[in-house]
Amino acid sequence: LLPQLSLLEEAGFGGVLLYVDPCDLPKTTDLADKAFMVSLNSGGDPSTPGYASIDGSYRQNRQNLTTLLVQPISAVLARKLISLPEDSVQKDRCTPLQLPPTGKKIIRLNIQSVTTYKTISNVIGYLKGAVFPDRYVILGSHHSSLNTYGGQGWASSTAVITALIQALTLKAKRGWRPDRTVVFCSWGGTAFGNIGSYEWAEDLRRVLQRNVVAYVSLHNPVRGNSTLHPVASPSLQQLAAESQSFNCVEKTRCPGSNVSSVQIQGDSDYFINHLGVPATQFSYEDIKTSENSSFLSEALFPVHATKTEELDPSFSLHETIAKLTGQVTLKIANEPVLPFNALDIALEVQNSLKGDEVGVPQLLAVASRLRDTAELFQSDEMRPANDPKERAPVRVRMLNDVLQNLEKSFRVHRAPPGLYRNILYRLDERTSQFSVLLEALEHCKLHQSNETIQAALSEVLNSINSAQVYFKAGLDVFETTLAGKK
Repeated sequence: LLPQLSLLEEAGFGGVLLYVDPCDLPKTTDLADKAFMVSLNSGGDPSTPGYASIDGSYRQNRQNLTTLLVQPISAVLARKLISLPEDSVQKDRCTPLQLPPTGKKIIRLNIQSVTTYKTISNVIGYLKGAVFPDRYVILGSHHSSLNTYGGQGWASSTAVITALIQALTLKAKRGWRPDRTVVFCSWGGTAFGNIGSYEWAEDLRRVLQRNVVAYVSLHNPVRGNSTLHPVASPSLQQLAAESQSFNCVEKTRCPGSNVSSVQIQGDSDYFINHLGVPATQFSYEDIKTSENSSFLSEALFPVHATKTEELDPSFSLHETIAKLTGQVTLKIANEPVLPFNALDIALEVQNSLKGDEVGVPQLLAVASRLRDTAELFQSDEMRPANDPKERAPVRVRMLNDVLQNLEKSFRVHRAPPGLYRNILYRLDERTSQFSVLLEALEHCKLHQSNETIQAALSEVLNSINSAQVYFKAGLDVFETTLAGKK
């Protein structure tokens, strides 16, 4: 949503009426006559951008988040405004809403927003690690911030994280501890722009930059009952795929659900984009994400008749999500060597440059060097480290420090509104190229200038080169260490 709004703002539009087309709505729900809520906040307390919203913080005056006048409306109202007949939705096909070619409507839009401040609360607990207590695996869910919107999502999220806490607590009472610390987080203010997670992380930024190794998301884990949709950053894709193949309870719903790196909704945002932390999430959808509207996931409808019991009457989908999430969390928390894959990052970069309209030799060349270095790192360092005989404590710690920071190089300095700063994540399933380059192309078309695309190319080039240098430095450190031992 934010990328489209930013383009409209640049083009000189003054107002926007948002609606979800009936053709994009899940087939299991009837929401065409419902208005909805959507947040235009890109993250955190907008009055304290980049720093924690604590007592004594300076609050900037932000009456509006955009110069556009923005109002969500129902699809039924949109149809009335453009004078369309009522029969555009039929049993076997759907016709998207469109203004007739000769049609023209004048609509007066008057929005009177009132800014208020309210306290947002998080609930944080942890299970301290026995071997690496200063390394954190964060398991994040969220609780309700609204009385009438989005009830389904937070209920499923809370149910799964509660079940996981209960299971791990029973193990802990018998004397078990994970190797790394597991931090359980229930965030507040998610619907208003991930405020709880942003402000907590901004307050603890220096600690988290050094200590967090992964973020496992439970944002709206059961939002449908037809398709399992696993998402993971490139370094965690292999682990997510392995966990999925071992743990699917609903076997018929698992085949064909590939792990991808698309932008994840919810509180993982700060950890991915500002801390460069590898992240993963499992969820059930109504329909395949590739067939869905990317805007729909940002819309919060009033709580409707579809209850958790109707989506998942036996709670088998919740059980599947809990098992998948639990296995991934424990693997990251307990494996002596972090189960991250450097080569998958390099392959993701090369795939993002295939068929690219703006592909240039420099980009392809540095991506090739990154893959060569990642292959060396994977074979020379990762494979020997997985042999228990080779696990010298100092060597393992050095290797984990390298693995923990694999994805930090891919955070660009500034990304267009609505796009991730971490360029390894695509905007949706329909695109395979770097989102920042595709967005830059749209701006070039709008302004008839290639300045934007040149700046984006430079950002991507420097990110890939920085990652290649980082991998190479990691190899050099290990070579020096081994030479010293000999």
